Amino acid sequence: MREAFDVFGTLGWTVLLTATASAVASFLILRCLLSTGLAWRIATDVPNHRSLHVKPIPRVGGWGIVPVSIAALLLHASQMWLIAAAAAALALVSQIDDRRDLPARIRFASHFATVAALVVVWPAAAPWWLLAGIGFLMLWLINLYNFMDGSDGLAGGMALFGFGAYAVAALGAGNPPLAVSTAAIAGAALGFLFLNFHPAKLFLGDAGSITLGFLAGALGYWGWRGNVWPVWFPAVVFSPFIADASITLARRLCRGEKFWQAHREHYYQRMVRSGFGHARTAIYWYAVMCLGVILALWALGRPPWQQWLVLAAWYGVLGCCGIVIDLRWRSFQKLSEK
Repeated sequence: MREAFDVFGTLGWTVLLTATASAVASFLILRCLLSTGLAWRIATDVPNHRSLHVKPIPRVGGWGIVPVSIAALLLHASQMWLIAAAAAALALVSQIDDRRDLPARIRFASHFATVAALVVVWPAAAPWWLLAGIGFLMLWLINLYNFMDGSDGLAGGMALFGFGAYAVAALGAGNPPLAVSTAAIAGAALGFLFLNFHPAKLFLGDAGSITLGFLAGALGYWGWRGNVWPVWFPAVVFSPFIADASITLARRLCRGEKFWQAHREHYYQRMVRSGFGHARTAIYWYAVMCLGVILALWALGRPPWQQWLVLAAWYGVLGCCGIVIDLRWRSFQKLSEK
């Protein structure tokens, strides 16, 4: 036992125990909300013609993930207080949106304010145009995470793999605050996932998805700013969501559609609707997420040109996956018309 402790290291065990405690805490909070009936009174997702589910489901996943994540940031990474405060503010605005459907301009204003505050208060040593571009990408990550929260187990799985990759990379770089705090977020996502995998007992809700998207971008920025990982790293570990949402957005914009309106054109939605179902779709996506994380962590030790080659090649692979899904979707539509 002593030898195992020495090999893994004190920080490694701290990361593991923090993730476990966060998973238990998140699960217990959400289970309590379900068992007492409070979950239904906080926010409920009622199916419509764009939904993939057929019965009302509580949207309270954020109530388990967000408090645990913010507590971990304040306890283990107090220097990231602004990220914790911004996450809390976004969760509050998004919870109001879960209940009252706030106008898009108010939602976007809150997203912009948090990202702008982060970049202004903690600017990285980079040209202004690069910071502006990264700020835009953080805004996109906030919104795409919300767009991608539409199938059982999907958003929770992406949080588990994405923030888990952050934790492993920070652990390897010897950055305890970032390693422990991101491990806590991954653990909280795992606790939620036990209740969200198909058949889901609850959904993430905007309070959860918007906050997770912000944390993915903000902590990715923090790690890049602190030389824990290169700028491409977050784009690879969260690549399945980025690729799907970006391609879908581009298609909708080309057709002149309102991109902020709900729809069923994402690749994961086409997979569910064409016969894969929620569980199989999630498992296939988990395999892609896992492979992307492994590639990203492996590339960290390679020369820069190889790192960027991995980024380009991986997005090429994701593009090919998209083509396969599109072909299956067209075949499904033709069969449905007969």
